[in-house]
Amino acid sequence: MRFLRSVFAAMVVAGSIMPATAASPDGVWELETRDTRIQLNTCGDGQQLCGALVWLSDADYNERYKPLLNKPMMERVTQVSPTQWRGKMRLFGHSAQGTITQVSEDQLTLEGCVLLVVCKSYQMYRHGK
Repeated sequence: MRFLRSVFAAMVVAGSIMPATAASPDGVWELETRDTRIQLNTCGDGQQLCGALVWLSDADYNERYKPLLNKPMMERVTQVSPTQWRGKMRLFGHSAQGTITQVSEDQLTLEGCVLLVVCKSYQMYRHGK
C-alpha cells in the first residue's frame, strides 16, 4: 500500500509539471550556458518541430559555430507525445539523433547522440521571460 501511495504521489507531481494541454515550444530558447539561442517553431502539419541557431555569444569558442548561424538545426522533427519530439538534428555542425522534451512552459531538455555513442544533454530556457 505504501508503494502505491508513492507511485500515486509521483504521478500527481509529474502531472503538475506540465498541464494537460502542453504549452507551445514556439519561441527563442537559450542554452543553460547562456551562450547559444535557438529559434523553435512548430511546422509541417503542426505536429513537427523546426529550428535554427539564431544567436551566439562573443565567447572565443563560438567562432567556429558562426557559419551555422541562421541555418536550420532541425527540420520536421516528429512529435511523439504532447511534450516530446524526436528526429535528426544538426547539433553544432554534427548530425545527431535527438529528443526535445518540454519540461515546463519555459524549460526544454535537448538530448542528442552523434553516432549513437557520444551523447549530450542540454537544458534550455525560454529567452525573454
